Amino acid sequence: MTRPRAASTRFVAQLSTRTRSRVTVIHSPLLEIRPLNVSVEIAGTQGLIFSSANAVNAAVSLGIPRQFPAYCVGPSTTATAQGAGWNAVMAGSTAEELVASLLQDRPDSPLLHLRGEHTRGNIAERLTELGLTTREVPIYQQRLLPLTVEAIAASRGQMPIIAPIFSPRTARQFADVWTGTAPLWLAAISEAAAEPLYSLDYARLKIAKQPTPKKMQKAVKKLVKHAMRVEGAPGAV
Repeated sequence: MTRPRAASTRFVAQLSTRTRSRVTVIHSPLLEIRPLNVSVEIAGTQGLIFSSANAVNAAVSLGIPRQFPAYCVGPSTTATAQGAGWNAVMAGSTAEELVASLLQDRPDSPLLHLRGEHTRGNIAERLTELGLTTREVPIYQQRLLPLTVEAIAASRGQMPIIAPIFSPRTARQFADVWTGTAPLWLAAISEAAAEPLYSLDYARLKIAKQPTPKKMQKAVKKLVKHAMRVEGAPGAV
């Protein structure tokens, strides 16, 4: 599991009992999320945009007020924002869908996109250019990490490795640090997350039909099933 530990633990817990029984879980986060010590100017803001659950958690640590409506990307981010006390709605499964939804609904603005230092989609810029004024403030950083000792050892073994990849940046880091010889089975949450992985020598790369936890769970389930059929052994995930 290449996500930060809390997110990886949630994902594994949501896998079916049968799938979990067929794998050994190895946690090797490739990104460390750290809130930035920044001052966020909220005067005049009419609504927030969250494109990741990490941004929601960072906003909580910064004490961002909950009175604003929150427009979110994906069910996980939406649920995290709702759980933190915001009146949050899912405005799309991707940044593209969120931009289209906000341009159609035209909520009161200006809006404020609270995001990580590294992001895709240029949400604030595109919305502003199309008449919906939006500011953006980076409120967390994503520090790249190497594979853990346990993950490196597994990568040099004989058992198939199943690696779910949840973001383009994680994918780039995985492609940079992977030097293993074990059979590699990859699940990517989107085409953008899959792109950096094409350079790897893998047995199979499956892209989730939608960028949601449920579709990624389904992708992992299928990879486990196929890997056991082809490799003849349980996998490490």
